[in-house]
Amino acid sequence: MTQLQYARKGITTPEMVRVAIRENVSPDFVRDEVVRGRLVIPANIRHLAGSGGRPPRMRALRGNGSAHQAVDVDHLTSVTGHPGHGDGARLWVNQTVSQRMAALNDIEMLRGQSAHKRLDPMGIGRMITTKINANIGASPVSSSTDEEVEKLRWAQKYGADTLMDLSTGGNLDACRQAIIDNSTIPIGTVPIYSMIIGRSIEDLDHDTILRIIEHQAAQGVDYFTIHAGVLKENLHLVRNRIAGLVSRGGSMLAKWMIHHNKQNPMYELFDEISAIMREYDVTYSLGDGVRPGCLKDAGDAAQIAELEVLGELTHRAREAGVQVMVEGPGHVPLHEIAWNMQIEQRICDDAPFYVLGPLVTDVFPGYDHITSAIGATEAARAGAAMLCYVTPKEHVGLPKADDVREGCIAYKIAAHAGDVARNVPGARQWDDDLSRARAALNWSKQFELAFDGDRARALHDEDLDVDTDFCAMCGHDWCSVRISKEIVEFASGKAETFQPARPSMSSPGLSAEQQGILRSRGVKHACHSDAVPDAETARQVQQEYVKLNVPR
Repeated sequence: MTQLQYARKGITTPEMVRVAIRENVSPDFVRDEVVRGRLVIPANIRHLAGSGGRPPRMRALRGNGSAHQAVDVDHLTSVTGHPGHGDGARLWVNQTVSQRMAALNDIEMLRGQSAHKRLDPMGIGRMITTKINANIGASPVSSSTDEEVEKLRWAQKYGADTLMDLSTGGNLDACRQAIIDNSTIPIGTVPIYSMIIGRSIEDLDHDTILRIIEHQAAQGVDYFTIHAGVLKENLHLVRNRIAGLVSRGGSMLAKWMIHHNKQNPMYELFDEISAIMREYDVTYSLGDGVRPGCLKDAGDAAQIAELEVLGELTHRAREAGVQVMVEGPGHVPLHEIAWNMQIEQRICDDAPFYVLGPLVTDVFPGYDHITSAIGATEAARAGAAMLCYVTPKEHVGLPKADDVREGCIAYKIAAHAGDVARNVPGARQWDDDLSRARAALNWSKQFELAFDGDRARALHDEDLDVDTDFCAMCGHDWCSVRISKEIVEFASGKAETFQPARPSMSSPGLSAEQQGILRSRGVKHACHSDAVPDAETARQVQQEYVKLNVPR
């Protein structure tokens, strides 16, 4: 049975318990949200087991007065949020890069039955914390399986909650299995990409569609993007768009329908596809094949017509016992984003909304991780359940590992800002704790709490590698944080548990990775001291820097 079917029977599965631990809510709350359809747990039974694409070892469990089969693994029971979190802030999404790396480097943690890793169950829904997705994938002209597995590692390190393998080149089966077998987060795919390898889209047939979907489900894919909402009778609505169809799956199926003068085969086969997905507990991610590819096309009749079909399919998937979320638009003016969230909730019965961006302007190629993160923040505030990241390479090329990092961090910012704005219980304690450390001028505590403390430490030490009561931005005399801390009447900087061990101390030194961050930025300032022993010497360094750099 699927998580949805178990929940409807009143059974709280081990996966629901694990999601509850990660979200700091009760298992009953998770189960009830699954029943309502507002929360999904993408968890293919083969990825849950880490069975390497083979049938998993199962065990009998009892729940709600009856026995049922569950994957024979013990899920994590750890309750971990940001460093030093209180009981009300045990939120898995708020872990730092350092915390994530420690888990990734533990070869015993989440070891699969036969694969290197297995899935750690997580939930997607607007009543819990906002999640982010990273896209990777080899193309016909670039990358390899090893490179894609490395991108997966970077994505997990920098906060991705799920990952989609969008490979269109190389050995797709081997690459997909390697990604699943090394991943502790849910993996999604767009099966139509594999369906047209070695054939033209016009040659796609029903048998191939069902065979590929069955094969990928058996490998352990946790959710499928299925573009079943693009209907033949609505294609005329795309005719006058500036950007046409920017979804690969949507454009290919449109071409198939026009060539054959027939209905979308994904729509026609929806019940058969649902039966396969139910067997493995694969979650639907109903694809937005008609999503707008520019601001001018946003919110047009074509987009809304597809959304109406996705609303119908949401109900059909649930009736079949299959979990379902809905994908949303990619380019939307900032003032229209909240409306997009609201109309999806209404038409699709509040199924979790999984949005790409949205990008709020079209004129910044090379920086679209920023333009889209602005839109993603507003989407998260307005109720998006998961944000699909955009990297600096969007619209211009295939992302490399560094681009994956940039995209993940931009979207972690967006998701967390959305959680704070929505008053998710405990979300802001992380911010408040870091602010107390900052006000106390406790640099080591700041960097421990920072999402990417390694980068923050490297940038600090680039100018002044001593932890004292100022930084190189203002120097000693101009430091407002130091001045506020010295004012007796102010509470600022005086939280007892956030005080530095000493007022001034040498930096602990930079790791090889931190040194690499600085090398990528170029040469340090000529006046920089590589060994500043105390606050007085640090002030002298600052004064000398000012003398050398004051305009004449």
